[in-house]
Amino acid sequence: MKTSNTQLVIAIDGYSSTGKSTFARLLAAELAYIYIDSGAMYRAVTLYCMEKGLFENTDAPDPEYIYNILPEIRIHFERNPDTGNIETLLNERIVEKEIRSMAVSSHVSYISTLAEVRRKLVKLQRELGTEGGVVMDGRDIGTVVYPNADIKIFMTADADVRAERRRRELDEKGIQEDFEKVKENISTRDRIDSGRSESPLKQAEDAVLLDNSHMTIAEQMTWFLEKFKEKLEGDGAEN
Repeated sequence: MKTSNTQLVIAIDGYSSTGKSTFARLLAAELAYIYIDSGAMYRAVTLYCMEKGLFENTDAPDPEYIYNILPEIRIHFERNPDTGNIETLLNERIVEKEIRSMAVSSHVSYISTLAEVRRKLVKLQRELGTEGGVVMDGRDIGTVVYPNADIKIFMTADADVRAERRRRELDEKGIQEDFEKVKENISTRDRIDSGRSESPLKQAEDAVLLDNSHMTIAEQMTWFLEKFKEKLEGDGAEN
């Protein structure tokens, strides 16, 4: 439903398991935009650190060890020709399933607090969106990565709703996890993400709040397309 040649930058931030990635993917497909999953980037770095054994005896490995291996890490996205889905590649290896595991989820918030990791990935994220026509979701897209984004959305939902969504997502991937364990993981990530000193999770002043606790995907899409139309009409009026 792309109704204009205008190539906007759309930033979607919010809490974990609010459906940011699903929502962003659908928006990108609807608008014929590029979808960039910033969270997958942090998960890929986390997976690489885990495979290097940095988390074997600690939940907080020395940042210097992590900074030393950052140059070894290459992350990019490719569309699967069979499914049409965007997949995350870590050093040319598809890691889409591995980075969604609870083990990675348990460590990704720590990796996200590290300044050098964030600088490396923010630089890459900005490079990917220089031409516009981009939908990107994460924790600091509208506040740090794209503070001048054309449309900013901040997503939230009830904690129990988010935990159940996450549990179902894991179940669909063949990963069985207890509901309370999933809910605890989400709560911990919320606390770490909101309290970190480097690019904390927070709603940008000019972001529109979307509480999708009781909304279907179709209802969320209808809500967004109204905002998108308003933005295009507003820009047209200014020109």
